[in-house]
Amino acid sequence: MPLTLNQLAELSGRASEHVLAEEVEETGMPAGEILARLRERLAVMRDSVRRGLASDAPSVAGLVGKNAKTLWEAPDPLQDPLLKRVQAYAMAVNEENARMGRIVAAPTAGSAGTLPGALLGVADHLGIPDEELLMPLVLAGGVAKMIGRVIHIAGASGGCQAEIGSSAAMAAAAVTELLGGTPEACAHAAALALQNTLGLVCDPVGGFVEVPCVMRNGFYAVHAVSAASMALAGIRSVIPPDEVVLAMAGIGRLLPLELKETGLGGLADTPTGRRLAEEALKKT
Repeated sequence: MPLTLNQLAELSGRASEHVLAEEVEETGMPAGEILARLRERLAVMRDSVRRGLASDAPSVAGLVGKNAKTLWEAPDPLQDPLLKRVQAYAMAVNEENARMGRIVAAPTAGSAGTLPGALLGVADHLGIPDEELLMPLVLAGGVAKMIGRVIHIAGASGGCQAEIGSSAAMAAAAVTELLGGTPEACAHAAALALQNTLGLVCDPVGGFVEVPCVMRNGFYAVHAVSAASMALAGIRSVIPPDEVVLAMAGIGRLLPLELKETGLGGLADTPTGRRLAEEALKKT
C-alpha cells in the first residue's frame, strides 16, 4: 500500500529514505537516477530565484514583475534576513512564472515559489550546501503524492488550498527534514502547514497567475518555515495528518465554482480586479 502521512509519522530513520524506496519500487528507476533528476530540478529552482531577484521586467499581464527585486534590494527594518530571504526567493520564482520563464512546478506553476523559497532560503541562511537539499526534495515530492492521491492538486478542483496548501505542506516537511526532524515531525509539519490554509480560495485577477498568487507564495513560504519550526519544537497537529488532507478535499468540494480559479469571485470580482483584468487582456 502507498505511504500516507500517518504511516510516515510512525517510521524511523529519515522520512525521505522511505519515500525514495517507495519511488524506486513504483517506478523501477534506480535511486541514483531519481536523485540526478532532482539535482537538475534544484538547479532550475536556483536559476529561477537568481533571475527573479535580478529582474524588474513586467509579467505577461503587467500586474507584477518587480516585487521580488524590490524586496531583495530594500532595507530590512526588521533585521530578519531569513524572513526577507524566504519571501524574496519565493516571489522571485513566481514572477519568473508570470514572465513565462523556466520554473519547476512544485507542485503547480502557480505555487512554484513556496518550496524553493522556504527550502533554499533556509539552506542559504544557514550555509547548507545544495547537495544536502536533494533528500528533502525527495520528501517534498512524496508529500505531494500523498496529497494527490486524495485530491487533485489544482486550484480548479480545490481552490488555492489545494495548490498553495500542498506546496506549503511539501515545504514544511522538507525544511523539517533538512534540519534533522524525525518522520513524525515531518508529517506533522506538513499537517500544520496544510490545516492553516484550509478554505483558501483561488481568485486570480483576470485569470492570470499573478495577483494575488505571487505575494501568496511569499507569505506561505514563511508559513511553511513556521510550521517546520513548530514541528521541530515538538508541536503536533491535534487532527491526524491524513485527516487534515481529507478535510481539505471535503472543503474543496464545497467551494463554489467562482472561487476555484475561474477569476469570477474574490479579489478578481472587485471593481479594481475587474478593471485590471480588462486592462491586462488588452496587453496580451
